[in-house]
Amino acid sequence: MTKSRAARVLMVCTGNICRSPSAEGVLRHLAIAEGLADRIEIDSAGTTDWHAGEPPSQRAQVAAKARGYDISGLRARPLRREDYFDFDWMLAMDEGHIAHLVRNRPEDATAEIVLFLDPAPQVGRGDVPDPYYGGEDDYEYSLDLIEAGCRGWLERLKGGK
Repeated sequence: MTKSRAARVLMVCTGNICRSPSAEGVLRHLAIAEGLADRIEIDSAGTTDWHAGEPPSQRAQVAAKARGYDISGLRARPLRREDYFDFDWMLAMDEGHIAHLVRNRPEDATAEIVLFLDPAPQVGRGDVPDPYYGGEDDYEYSLDLIEAGCRGWLERLKGGK
């Protein structure tokens, strides 16, 4: 992360109502706690426009709030072409999102496309499962993984890598 400008990070999932807004909220919370809010810009988007303009799912909000993260003010939006240029990192929640991002990547894009859990090998998996059709336990498990991933990304971004 350079001192001249903030690192720009985009969290990506399918509808932008569960995983990616949760990751946006967690990383923002951690950055503020570490005094790095001015050095990391965070946003989220979905690979679809199914929920454009909607807040995160109620169950995602409840799970996040129980851990001290307020994601209620976020609104879903679809991925845009300019995101490939406006962000340094596009962090995909699963391999399907990686495939979508790579398939739609403009030739001259500048963003690096990476699996969200890359800096958290201790979790023993690569994908953050979608809790949308699951129960409360699924949201809790996804949030466990998201917290681990965000801690890993915060360390990576602090190190300028």
